[in-house]
Amino acid sequence: MASLAERHQAFWQLHQSGCFVIPNPFDIGSAKLMAALGARALATTSAGFAFTIGKPDMGRVTREEALEHAEAIVGATDLPVSGDFENGFGDTPDFVAETVRLAREAGLSGCSIEDTQMIEGNPAYDFDKALDRIRAAVDAARSLPDPFVLCARADGVLNGSYDLAEGVRRVEVFAKAGADLLYVPLLPDIESLRQLCAGLEKPVNALAAGALARHSVVELAEAGARRISVGSQVARLTHAAIVEATQAMLDEGNFAPFAKSANGRKIDALLEKGGPSA
Repeated sequence: MASLAERHQAFWQLHQSGCFVIPNPFDIGSAKLMAALGARALATTSAGFAFTIGKPDMGRVTREEALEHAEAIVGATDLPVSGDFENGFGDTPDFVAETVRLAREAGLSGCSIEDTQMIEGNPAYDFDKALDRIRAAVDAARSLPDPFVLCARADGVLNGSYDLAEGVRRVEVFAKAGADLLYVPLLPDIESLRQLCAGLEKPVNALAAGALARHSVVELAEAGARRISVGSQVARLTHAAIVEATQAMLDEGNFAPFAKSANGRKIDALLEKGGPSA
């Protein structure tokens, strides 16, 4: 089994050149499947995990729940894992810094921090407070003995709090504050990704959702993305299948969706392959 220190170093190196896809498992089983199928690293998904415990996304999962889940995903495979930790689960810079330190204690090799308030409407923090929170997160990450990839997110474009120009302005200052990875979820088109990457010296994460999901890994890499995540997309596919199958059974009286089910023996073999090595 790879040690945590080895995983942390490997995760850091993945961000130094090239481009890689980081799938987002939502439970231990999906983590093992993704590892068995060739993932080089994993990242939790706040929405996907929330769905598995019967909660909506955006501020409903507690820090304790997220940390326990992250630790379980870390233990499920030999891969490095990053945590989707929303806004750090608190408003103050000190609270965010503590979240980063706890993330490392859970075995994570990195985590993301958003500039979103977890209140009604999910508005963005004002510019100065958002920057102070990232500075605190960076300071906490730099205090750790092994590399920790701190991803700074500007989520106002996704949430409708501000426009793309403001999102770019924010990640530019987050980069200057020391964030290792920058992320503006749900860009309107690949040209926006290209311009974002060209204006930053730090690596950029691209979300394969919305307009960007129509492009290949090669195209996103050529636009400048260093890392490609899928967020809650796999979890949403799973839940779409649950809805489709249940509606077919209860509303239509048939079991047709089961024809698309995966082979049980194949899943068993992948789960065995994807688990941690001895």
